[in-house]
Amino acid sequence: MKFLRGSMTLLLLTVLSLTPLIKSAAQAEPAFEMEAEAALLMEVNSGKIVWEKNSRKRLYPASLTKIMSLLLALEKLEEGQISLGDKVRISARASSMGGTELFLSEGDRVTLENLLIGMAVGSANDAAVAVAEHISGSVEAFAALMNERAAGLGLEQSHFVNPHGLHHPDHYSCAYDVMLMSLALLEHPRIHRWATIWMEEHFLKGQIRSGEVYLSNTNRMVMDYPGCDGLKTGFTREAGNSIAATAQKGKSRFLAVVMGSPTEKDRYDAARALLDHGFGNYKSVPVVKKRSVVAEISVEKGLPPETAAMAAENLSLLLPQGADEEYTREIELYPVELPLKAHQKVGELLVRYGENEKIAVELIVQEEVRRAPVGTLFLRLLRQLLKFGR
Repeated sequence: MKFLRGSMTLLLLTVLSLTPLIKSAAQAEPAFEMEAEAALLMEVNSGKIVWEKNSRKRLYPASLTKIMSLLLALEKLEEGQISLGDKVRISARASSMGGTELFLSEGDRVTLENLLIGMAVGSANDAAVAVAEHISGSVEAFAALMNERAAGLGLEQSHFVNPHGLHHPDHYSCAYDVMLMSLALLEHPRIHRWATIWMEEHFLKGQIRSGEVYLSNTNRMVMDYPGCDGLKTGFTREAGNSIAATAQKGKSRFLAVVMGSPTEKDRYDAARALLDHGFGNYKSVPVVKKRSVVAEISVEKGLPPETAAMAAENLSLLLPQGADEEYTREIELYPVELPLKAHQKVGELLVRYGENEKIAVELIVQEEVRRAPVGTLFLRLLRQLLKFGR
């Protein structure tokens, strides 16, 4: 194994000075006075938590539960296990859910896409059960899938018993875990299109026995907060009012999670205050996008003979508004042995900025690299010799 582009440790110095320094990078966060049991503010692109209050406290998530349900549906869609055009038969259990609903009747057949829109926009409980049964066969099997995925995402304070969030004493989460599942859902751009539908006066017209549904968005911030394009609200008497609100302005995207507010107004006031603080004081500086090629690796005895090292995740810096957007990049490639598995870690991109601040992202190979057969290696050697002879 050797690398044709220099030594195994490559140093790239990229210095960008775009704006004058106005504020210090070290800022004291305000002590927000808000009516909420727990709250959290994160800048999504950098993955930095800017402010939090009781973020690991177990609380009832209410319909924030549907963030996980929507995530599972979109992942199954991406895997090709389900299709948006699937006609989902509504069961007696789904039709009897109550609470916020699409007024589905047993025996109705509704496309999976419309059910997902009903969940994202109107927080429909009957739609959530129908989707769960379509994916897993039963609510119980889907809840098991939710808990399995929660473990994979690192949700340590969450346990799910249903796909909708109606109260159950053993159904709980926390603001930090809601943040993690929201981040996973935000990787599916389709959710923004659904979550920003404001209203549909004749939703499901002619498709269900009850005639049609007046669908309206439970999240009014998509209308009255600039840049807001999701994500989900929740309410039960036991849980109080909650919201996971995300907005983008310029290159920055913030996510505010608020749980356990006494009123709708309280949850919206808290979310707005958090988002205003984020956009008013910070900016995101993109460094590298997920799956973008960072370095080319030549593999002497590999098939193929070279492959790309790409960023495993997005990498952005979170800086104070007005700070210099100045950083250095260091690419370190590790010695590796064949065969290489697709997406195997082969190095690291380290970014240094500010006063001794640093952040890193893993580099992974783009494709599988097997050991080349002897005949292939002989032909390569022969071509090299002929080239040298010329």
